[in-house]
Amino acid sequence: MASAQSAQQALEDALGSAVALSESPHGPMLLAQATHHAVFPGGARIRPHLALAVAGACGHDDPELSMAAAVALELLHCASLVHDDLPCFDDADIRRGQPSVHKKFGERIAVLTGDGLIVLAFQVLATVKARHPGRITQAISVIAQATGAPEGIVAGQAWECESKANLRDYQRAKTGALFAAATACGALTSGAHPESWRPLGEWLGEAYQVADDIRDVIGDPDALGKPTGQDVAHDRQSSARELGLLGAIQNFELLVGKAIRAIPSCPGAPDLRALVLAESARLVPKEILERV
Repeated sequence: MASAQSAQQALEDALGSAVALSESPHGPMLLAQATHHAVFPGGARIRPHLALAVAGACGHDDPELSMAAAVALELLHCASLVHDDLPCFDDADIRRGQPSVHKKFGERIAVLTGDGLIVLAFQVLATVKARHPGRITQAISVIAQATGAPEGIVAGQAWECESKANLRDYQRAKTGALFAAATACGALTSGAHPESWRPLGEWLGEAYQVADDIRDVIGDPDALGKPTGQDVAHDRQSSARELGLLGAIQNFELLVGKAIRAIPSCPGAPDLRALVLAESARLVPKEILERV
């Protein structure tokens, strides 16, 4: 537990240092405050923790670069949440148990905060003092692919604007892309082959989105720190709507199994399997399933 707490603190410190880049006394105060609000307090930080766990399993020979990639992934995730909550999308008042950025600071600052976080993510990567600088370009490329079109989180958000979308394509872009980038970057920043680790992130990301669909139906808004019933309210595709609640739960369990089997053979494999199982239990706990 101590090592997990140390890793969490190191990540929080690194995120704090990154956000501090946007808090110049000469810059706009509201934007700086909104940026901090968007990142802290954090959620589960599963994407950066996954990247660091894979980096550890692959030898962790460039910890500065691995941490920079982890921080960039979380900043991009936070940016996507800021934009996702905007009135033109989910119009959500609450995020992580506190007012969403647009609710607290206004819609214009929220748009700029999301944009700024995207830029900040790549700034962190571009300025890292890595032991292996040649890997920085690779990491930027992987993370950029997971951010933009045609298969990144921007595309995932854009699928919600289409009249019809393939559910799996939509979910892989909206959620799976950053998970796949997390496992790929964890490997490549430590000198391992990223494509061998990408399937773990793809399956886990898809499972995470299915879990989110399940919790949107039967989750507790106070426990989740955000509104539920959003998929029906916005007539949005989801696993629960397409497969039914029981079908979505069965699909979630299937995807978790695929994620575990996708972990490459390595000394850190048992720890990674334990991480996936612990995260799956957190996402869809037994007390939720008992209400089905």
